[in-house]
Amino acid sequence: MGRLTLNDPSLAFRATAQPEVQPNGNEPLLGGALREKAVWVDESVCIGCRYCAHVATNTFVVEASYGRSRAVRQDGDSTDRIQEAIDTCPVDCIHWVAFEKLDALRAELDTQIMQPLGFPQQKRHRRLNPHRNS
Repeated sequence: MGRLTLNDPSLAFRATAQPEVQPNGNEPLLGGALREKAVWVDESVCIGCRYCAHVATNTFVVEASYGRSRAVRQDGDSTDRIQEAIDTCPVDCIHWVAFEKLDALRAELDTQIMQPLGFPQQKRHRRLNPHRNS
């Protein structure tokens, strides 16, 4: 009779499809073994081309105030996708760094004075063409 219970098709509806995953500290967000490095954008060098944000859309965004790219999620995309985004950068401002260095890099970036990149101003004066005959 025990064999009949093992072959009972109704047991399939009570079984879980995948085993429950317990966090173990090796997640990329925690700097674990799955991803040993963090991605960092040196915003002082970035020219705002947006290539990285188009390639790895879950990792990089263009910061609204200054028009430079920023890594917002370390676990947003696969390592290969992030590496592809790094390879597309024309000024080589995206780097793999140790997770422990992120806080120091952010603090250093906060001390730098940056100008916005090519965004239109709120009120722009119209230039008159002196050579135009009306």
